[in-house]
Amino acid sequence: MPESAPKAPASHQPSSRWDLFVSFTLLALQGFGGVLAVVQRELVEKKRWLTPEEFVEEWAVAQVMPGPNVVNISLMIGGRYFGLSGALAALAGMLAVPLVIVLLLAGVYAQFADHPGVAGALRGMGAAAAGLIIATGLKLAPALKKNVLGVSVCIGFSAIAFIAIALLRWPLVYVLPGLGTVAFLLARRRLA
Repeated sequence: MPESAPKAPASHQPSSRWDLFVSFTLLALQGFGGVLAVVQRELVEKKRWLTPEEFVEEWAVAQVMPGPNVVNISLMIGGRYFGLSGALAALAGMLAVPLVIVLLLAGVYAQFADHPGVAGALRGMGAAAAGLIIATGLKLAPALKKNVLGVSVCIGFSAIAFIAIALLRWPLVYVLPGLGTVAFLLARRRLA
């Protein structure tokens, strides 16, 4: 199978493991209910550690790996620049301070869980998180122009996944490998 053309590298990279730790700590502290929009803006637009195409590819891999997507991408980016120690620094940044905050909030939530205002606030945060995910998807859509499958096929796969999971309520554990295998084979055929 022929190799694809090399990607244009991102113009910057983290200066140290400490930079990774601090950057991912700040990313984690900005995300409530969904960090995708924040991660994309910080890593692609502000820090320029990844190109938009690299981000879409890394995010796709992070989604099929077990565990939270943003934790997976922090491991991949840390590993990309500093190997295992970079991956661990990025992971620590993603988890350390938020873990302390979550533990404190869990204690507070236990005291006020039955209050109607708390339930309303949580519903509002869910709606805001859904809006962030939709907005980020629309923002990243132009990166599909360089995808080997093409925009229309990618949209088709997205529609099939939405129908299977949201409407038919098929388990993600079956839909993802099924559609992923078909997409892989189609991409491989087009690259050959």
